[in-house]
Amino acid sequence: MSLEVNLFSVFIAALITALATGLGAIPLLLTRQLNKHWLSIGSAIAAGLMLAASHSLTSEGFHKDAVLTMAGMLTGLVLIVIAYRWIDRQGSPHVRELKGADAKKAFLIMGVMIAHSFAEGVGVGVSYGGGETLGVFITTAIAVHNIPEGLAIALILVPRGVSVPWAAFWAVVSSLPQPLMAIPSYAFVTIFEPVLPFGFGVAAGAMIWMVFAELVPDAKEDLTSEQMGAIIVLAFLAMLGIQLIIA
Repeated sequence: MSLEVNLFSVFIAALITALATGLGAIPLLLTRQLNKHWLSIGSAIAAGLMLAASHSLTSEGFHKDAVLTMAGMLTGLVLIVIAYRWIDRQGSPHVRELKGADAKKAFLIMGVMIAHSFAEGVGVGVSYGGGETLGVFITTAIAVHNIPEGLAIALILVPRGVSVPWAAFWAVVSSLPQPLMAIPSYAFVTIFEPVLPFGFGVAAGAMIWMVFAELVPDAKEDLTSEQMGAIIVLAFLAMLGIQLIIA
């Protein structure tokens, strides 16, 4: 049954994507020394899913206004790079039991996750502005993508003394901008329909940057180029299949 798209339903959808990040810490309940090979596989899967999500956003935008969509993609790229560099220049607070170099590494990873969570929140909000079908597809892609992100955060925190529940908590915190940004983004695109392609472009540009700046390098750490490429393509095709099912 189709549900009416409104501010509350968009907020719940984006909140689900944030909570999914906490699921990434669950494997560490079984072992505190999880093989990094599986993290690389998760990153490759996430890369394929995010590329598929970006493909949907750009396709929708191009149908409405190709130039505005491309302008949005450029803006999204600039914003995410600025945010990344700003985070890299900041000092590191204590994070639970962490301090010094460990805290700095955890802070930078959390900062990057938070920075691109803003883009993901915009992605959820503007995608629902394009209709329920696209919104569900993008939300699903981001929620699944957030699980290996949560695992990445947990793999930094847990081996350094942070408990699994606290690692899951910090993982969810890193994704809280998603529901916070989804509401104004959805409200903005529904009120200002002509700039919807720009919103799609902003989200897509930031997501594509994340794939190649963060996920692909992580995937290459313990995968060959052939393995990584195959997993990314299969994940991309899987999300296209999901899109066909929910369409």
